[in-house]
Order: sequence, then structure tokens, then C-alpha cells
Amino acid sequence: MALRMWASSTANALRISSASKAHLSPAFPFSRCFSSVLEGLKYASSHEWVKHEGSVATIGITDHAQDHLGEVVFVELPEAGRSVSAGGSFGAVESVKATSDINSPISGDVVEVNSKLTESPGLINSSPYEDGWMIKIKPSNPSEVESLLGAKEYTKFCEEEDAAH
Repeated sequence: MALRMWASSTANALRISSASKAHLSPAFPFSRCFSSVLEGLKYASSHEWVKHEGSVATIGITDHAQDHLGEVVFVELPEAGRSVSAGGSFGAVESVKATSDINSPISGDVVEVNSKLTESPGLINSSPYEDGWMIKIKPSNPSEVESLLGAKEYTKFCEEEDAAH
């Protein structure tokens, strides 16, 4: 609670507004230390998020994942047109600490790739839910989205995972 009050007063002092993020967080974002989990997204236990809108789903890695990876220096992503499978790797993220595969939480065909990440992989660190998205796919089985974790479940999962390490 004290951390939230401090953050709120700091934001007010700096005149920072979260209004520009309102489209991503219809409710209040859940915070765990410096990692955030947004309502309105679905999460995989492998730390990817999905935002399903209409016939397209946007996928990226979570704030929790980027926080554990450290500074991202390189991203390998698939080309548009490629099919991805739920649980299967579609690319990799290289950070100053490690290289990690990125798994697709759902199946479908890649319709767009975030080309900004080629030149600016650090967008994954600075904006994992907005500018740091990785791919957009047309889901082949939209019901897979419903099997993913909601914000509260993912927050609890991360807390339990961190406590075990």
C-alpha cells in the first residue's frame, strides 16, 4: 500500500498519467514489486501474454519475464505467414543474462511481426505490453485463449514461482 501511495504521489509530482494505457487495462493493473500484470490480457505459465481482439491475437512476453531476463539486446521472430502451435517456440529473446525461447500460448498463423524490435529490442523492457509486442496471429482455435490464466491467477503463479526460487 505504501509503495502504491509513493508511486501515485511520484507520478503526480512528475505529472505522469496512465490515461494513455487505459485501452490496455480496463481495470487496475496488479503490481508485484516492479512487475505489472494487466487486466484484460491472458497469460501463459511460460510468461507470454495474449490480447485477443476480433480475429487477431497479439502476443508478447510479460513484464515479469522481461524483468527476470534483464536488458534485452536481440530478438528473433518468425516471418508473417508462418504457423505457430500452442506451447511451441516461435522465436528467441537474447538478454545480457541469457537467451530464452519464446513460446506461443495459442495456435494460429502469424499475420504481423513487430519489426521495431529488430532495431530496438529494448522496447520489450520499456514497454512489454504496448510497443514491445512480438507477433500478431490469426488464432486457429480461439478457445485456447480461454484456457490461459487471468491477471489474478498469473499474479499468484508468479508469486509462487518466485517464492520457490
